[in-house]
Amino acid sequence: MNNIAISLFSSSGIGDLGLKANNIDTVINCELLTDRMSLFHNNFPNCKNFLGDIWKLEDSIIDYYRDNYHTKPFLILATPPCQGMSSNGMGKMLNDYRKGKRNLFDERNRLIIPTVKIIKALKPKWVILENVPNMGNTFIEYDNGIINIIDYIKKELDDEYVINPNVIDVADYGVPQHRKRLITVMTRTKEGKKYFLQNKTLFPKATHAKQADIFTKPWITVRQAIEHLPVLQAIKGKNICKQNPLHKVPLLDEKKLFWIKNTPEGKSAFDNQCINPLCGYKGNKIHGAKKDENGINKAYTQTPLYCEKCGALLPRPYTENSSTHEKTIMKGFVSAYKRMSWDEPASTLTQNFQYACSDNKVHPSQDRVLSLYEGLVIQTISQYPYSFVIDGKQVSDSLIRDTIGESVPPKVIDLLCQFILNISVSKI
Repeated sequence: MNNIAISLFSSSGIGDLGLKANNIDTVINCELLTDRMSLFHNNFPNCKNFLGDIWKLEDSIIDYYRDNYHTKPFLILATPPCQGMSSNGMGKMLNDYRKGKRNLFDERNRLIIPTVKIIKALKPKWVILENVPNMGNTFIEYDNGIINIIDYIKKELDDEYVINPNVIDVADYGVPQHRKRLITVMTRTKEGKKYFLQNKTLFPKATHAKQADIFTKPWITVRQAIEHLPVLQAIKGKNICKQNPLHKVPLLDEKKLFWIKNTPEGKSAFDNQCINPLCGYKGNKIHGAKKDENGINKAYTQTPLYCEKCGALLPRPYTENSSTHEKTIMKGFVSAYKRMSWDEPASTLTQNFQYACSDNKVHPSQDRVLSLYEGLVIQTISQYPYSFVIDGKQVSDSLIRDTIGESVPPKVIDLLCQFILNISVSKI
């Protein structure tokens, strides 16, 4: 019989692919959103689905497991929402708090409480919690006071579990993408505690590095990951690969194509220089950003849109007044409308990775954004069997984008499960 697991905040089940690759069967999952649950069920049809708010479902999850299984779970995988913890989410939260629009503490961060309740009740041998690094600096309201989330977990579980938080960059584990995550591994097993006592960690050593050595391989680059894929264009009729319906990109209007066509690899369109053949001035001020008095990053608004030498319109992102046709530089950060670099891992994929204005997501050499399939490759989802087709119809592009952007790369969970299983049979 395979080891069994429970998946909390499971989204579309991408992290669970890493469990499945190691013959760990997810027998229960919990997810708030119906469309994500539909994809999860489509790919894990034998799993018991709990759709809805975990605060209302925690007792049902515990009761169902106890009624149907007579051993402790091997593992619980939990990936709570990160919007209230991420640096972007935290900045917006602080800004809204200062304006009196919201409470200082994001209620979503308290979802760790029902998670811990389920862990305490079912006592899995291992737990994997995955979130953004800022989870380690996040506080929640608890017991008429406030407490750091990691301290809360330790307070509730430390007598029984060894708890080991690790901030990693997934590029160090063979993912062609920089994506920093806080992965907290916990165990109550004798083998796991012994390993931690000897090694002071419950996380495997990095397999890749910027500079390879005898222990690591070089980071996997964007070139290695996607250069071989068919060429696409962001114009009608040429934006979809006939052989691969997921290798598709959204169309771009003439203005955006103009900006992107003139953007070099690794650069932002906001820094494009004069293309007037009679001028060609390369010294126009480039874009930038700095923090304001409230500590919120603000992009420059005085970045020139017209050549400072000849006055020609620069191929930089702009907005145009519909009445006066006056053009002004678009609001945006230095990473917007920016081409990726071929010979580095990609920057973090988000749910907006198919928007040209997103962070560093314009294709390194083609005048378009990343395709859905390229997102699947960079997130390592393409390495595992997974279907976005339900009842003979492919789900919406937006759901696929969201699934990619909010998931943990399954390669990382796969390697972590291999490591845990080796500890469990005392091979390490």
